[in-house]
Amino acid sequence: MSESMRNYEVTFIVDPVLSGDEIKATAQTYVDLLKNENCNIVHVDEMGLKQLAYPINKRQSGVYYCIELEAADGTFMDSFELSLRRDERIMRFLTVALDKYGVKYNDDKRKGLIGKKRPERPAERAEEKPVERRTERPEPPRPPKPTPEPVPVVPAPVATAPVKEEEE
Repeated sequence: MSESMRNYEVTFIVDPVLSGDEIKATAQTYVDLLKNENCNIVHVDEMGLKQLAYPINKRQSGVYYCIELEAADGTFMDSFELSLRRDERIMRFLTVALDKYGVKYNDDKRKGLIGKKRPERPAERAEEKPVERRTERPEPPRPPKPTPEPVPVVPAPVATAPVKEEEE
């Protein structure tokens, strides 16, 4: 990369209802267009079909492409973005001018230094017995509550008034 070159990254989403060949042809159209503008294509990343964050043109997903390029100047960028806007196959696009840190980040990412997955565990550890997870113990069964003994029902005494005999 020379000092006078400017670096750009163009990411665009292609409509997923197109056939696989049409999708690749769409991306190749823009790669060729950039080459005709004397741009050096550094990398073309086909990220594939991804879910969209929100529906665009009633679509829930799209095929993502990212083109990283170097150009002597950015004068062609207006006409390039105009062609992206007019193309019905392109749902959205984003053009970013990269600084030296962005260029280094993309280069490191391509080399696998960034975004690498964790190394797998060594084979001898994989053969170890897996650790049992402690689960909640069920409560022991409780003895049934004793039923209270029935209380005998004693009728309440009825108070009677003494009967007076009538005098004759």
